[in-house]
Amino acid sequence: MQNRYSIQVKQLLKAVLTRRGAIGTSARETVEVFSAAQSDGIYVPIGEIPLSLQAYLEKVVHHAYKVTDDDVQGLLQAGYSEEAIFEITVSAALGAGLGQLERGLMSLKEGGE
Repeated sequence: MQNRYSIQVKQLLKAVLTRRGAIGTSARETVEVFSAAQSDGIYVPIGEIPLSLQAYLEKVVHHAYKVTDDDVQGLLQAGYSEEAIFEITVSAALGAGLGQLERGLMSLKEGGE
């Protein structure tokens, strides 16, 4: 991504995806890539997203305001810790936001040609 925010975006990605956490860096990267690709339907997997997590990720990406305590309880019952759920949610939100930013920038670029 080449824009005025590229350095800050790279720093944010590094902070969210590569620092030690409750879940591994590859799992967070997989969630971020999955989430970034949700709105255009193109997903090139870099890892596997468990079925128990896919509906939650799609909800975070498309309707974050609809995430409820019941959604979190479902993940807790599926074996995820509160810390893991937080990291998954942040990674998904980051992926969704960056995916939208990239698509917006591409639209501007295509419109200017």
